Amino acid sequence: MSHNITEVNSLKLSMLDQAPISSGKTARDALQSSIKLAQLGEKLGYERFWIAEHHDLFGLACSNPDVMLGVIGSQTEKIRIGAGAVLLPYYKPFRVAETYNLLATLFPGRVDLGLGRAPGGAAEVSLALSDNYLAQVNRYSQSIDELLNFLHDRFPEDDIYGKISPNPVPDSPPQTWLLGTSEKSALLAAEKGMNYAFGHFMTEADGPKVVETYRRHFQKTDSEPYVIIAVHVICADTNEKAKRIALSTLVWSLLQEKQMDGSLVVPSVDEAKHYVFTEKEKLRIDKMRKTMIIGDPETVKKKMEHLQEQYQADEWMIVTITHREADKFHSYKLLSEMWNKE
Repeated sequence: MSHNITEVNSLKLSMLDQAPISSGKTARDALQSSIKLAQLGEKLGYERFWIAEHHDLFGLACSNPDVMLGVIGSQTEKIRIGAGAVLLPYYKPFRVAETYNLLATLFPGRVDLGLGRAPGGAAEVSLALSDNYLAQVNRYSQSIDELLNFLHDRFPEDDIYGKISPNPVPDSPPQTWLLGTSEKSALLAAEKGMNYAFGHFMTEADGPKVVETYRRHFQKTDSEPYVIIAVHVICADTNEKAKRIALSTLVWSLLQEKQMDGSLVVPSVDEAKHYVFTEKEKLRIDKMRKTMIIGDPETVKKKMEHLQEQYQADEWMIVTITHREADKFHSYKLLSEMWNKE
């Protein structure tokens, strides 16, 4: 399915949350804010709410999306909920199938299972979570096959796994997605006939080319390729205010890259203003700013229409990281209002 630029407002909007911790706040504050964000998303008509998995990263509070989805699902009624993503090399496919079948039984027709292979933390974390992480990365494609076979009961009876089932089996299985930022992930999603979520905000790769590769190589015959593009958006009442709010996000992103211990919480705008950039960092910030969409509703709309022309996305997933919860919630509200205008 493809969409013209004029149809951008007819596409679905979704949320991706990383549960970032702001300066002066705690991990509990961040997780409570994630729950409130999902509730806001439901109220505003967002299609789905995904939460990310990270390990040993001081500024990101969610190490286990499965637990958070149980909480969020119980405090919402209709918005789709999912992991963005479960880092599959750390886990046995059968266990993931059991967990997401359980969630899909509790919250029928609402559960998404996004899959990724990034480590989500330092090398020591990979060692602590899995005895053979690199070996599991190498068999990632096989693990996806096993997981899909468990979820859709596709193992032949004479297979070693043919007689077991990831109970409880829901009426509607979790919807599976492959997340990625490269042609390698695009080709894998295409080969498996899976939905594909591309992290535009995480890469400087040629995204439209990656997405075109996915569509061109898509294998399945009984469904169409489906693409979500995840973008980082900060929308405010004016361009000036949006730029001011975004400064703290940009400084935080820079510190994340540098992995400066103790500085990984999202700084306030005032704290960010006092950060002294080196010339190299100024160039890096400029590059980061180009991968983000920052502005008032009209500016954001124009930039998203431009991206839609390039990507021909089926759905847009919005990441918004700000120091103040109110600024984040207002950004999602403004975007929703702009999106739903006739």
